[in-house]
Amino acid sequence: MSKNNAIIDSVRGAAQAYLDGLFIGDVKGLRAVFHPQARLYSATEAKLVELDLDAYMDLVANRPSARDKGDQRQDEILSISVGSPTSAHVRVRNVYLPKRFVDDLTFVLADGQWRIIAKVWHFDI
Repeated sequence: MSKNNAIIDSVRGAAQAYLDGLFIGDVKGLRAVFHPQARLYSATEAKLVELDLDAYMDLVANRPSARDKGDQRQDEILSISVGSPTSAHVRVRNVYLPKRFVDDLTFVLADGQWRIIAKVWHFDI
């Protein structure tokens, strides 16, 4: 396996852990895939929303998970782009009904782990 393929596989694994954590509402698992200094943004509703990691984890912890709501799992990794040995971008699609999301995730290699440093999301209802 080439070094680039190994990086893509590692990033894909981190992105899948993100999707798994979202679907089941696993705050501990999500914290493991996010960098502690991560920031999250959305401008979907014409007003920029900015969250730090703690605010986002509070949101996830205080709502029923998609699985617990009975939502059918509908997520996928749409693309992975490795920009450098320490940065990558992943676009994913997922649902928390009635919302359907596209998330753009920027990953950094920190302490030997691929972790999300920035998330920009958009949703449709």
